Amino acid sequence: WWGKWEERQPSWFVRAAVEHFSTKDQMLTLALAAPGPEFTDFEVSRDHWKLARETGARITAHVGVGSYGQDAKVQEMGEAGLLGPDTTYIHCTTLNDTEIQMIVDTGGTVSLASPVEMMMGHGMPPIQKFLDRGLRPSLSVDVETNVPGDMFNQMRSVLGLQRALAAVEGKAPISTREVLEYATIEGARANGLDSKVGTLTPGKQADLIMLRTDRVNVTPLNDPATAVVVGMDTGNVDTVLIAGRVLKRKGQLLHVDLQAVRGVASDARDHVVEKSGFKVPSI
Repeated sequence: WWGKWEERQPSWFVRAAVEHFSTKDQMLTLALAAPGPEFTDFEVSRDHWKLARETGARITAHVGVGSYGQDAKVQEMGEAGLLGPDTTYIHCTTLNDTEIQMIVDTGGTVSLASPVEMMMGHGMPPIQKFLDRGLRPSLSVDVETNVPGDMFNQMRSVLGLQRALAAVEGKAPISTREVLEYATIEGARANGLDSKVGTLTPGKQADLIMLRTDRVNVTPLNDPATAVVVGMDTGNVDTVLIAGRVLKRKGQLLHVDLQAVRGVASDARDHVVEKSGFKVPSI
């Protein structure tokens, strides 16, 4: 979380862990989205890591974010023995090579939000640096006010980026199937959920996305993985199941008052615009 460290935070987090996350065999699992060592003092980050580990929660942190990532703060955490396989590092764009190797050596996972990292000037998404060290990334969106919030956009972005880098550096290009795995099983692994979701495997939770193959953007259908990564978009999403429960069917969301959601979003936008004094561009 953001903001200054408060004395009540540890007890609140522990209480939430005990009362609401007593087992990992449930729909929601607990993780601590810590500010990370680039945005707080070392001692605060150390205590965040300790708090998460005392409650069995995974840790996520945004690191290597533009100029904030150039002070070797992750290296300091690594030298103190605080990095581990329970942590997912997001962005990593300006980390030094020692820090990247520390993440790999300690079994950490990484999540790249390639469109945001380029759009907001974080730095070059370091996909090739991690692939060279044998670590495959997961993909994430990060800031939905800047880029589309769907995984098709994420997959295409990282595919094009890696292939451009590979061509310049004489490296092997990744395949569309590999990128599809970044968006599925690698995401599950980064959240500590790869034993439950991420692949269509007997015994795993029935989290399914059914995609339409009869739309013109994938006609004629040839290689399925390439069709998903290169050709499809959100309009191809027909049905979505989470733990066997259908949440979207025939392209329509179920169990959601979409009009009410739009109203709340518009009201929130109007409040922020009014308070900030920002002038919305005219249509």
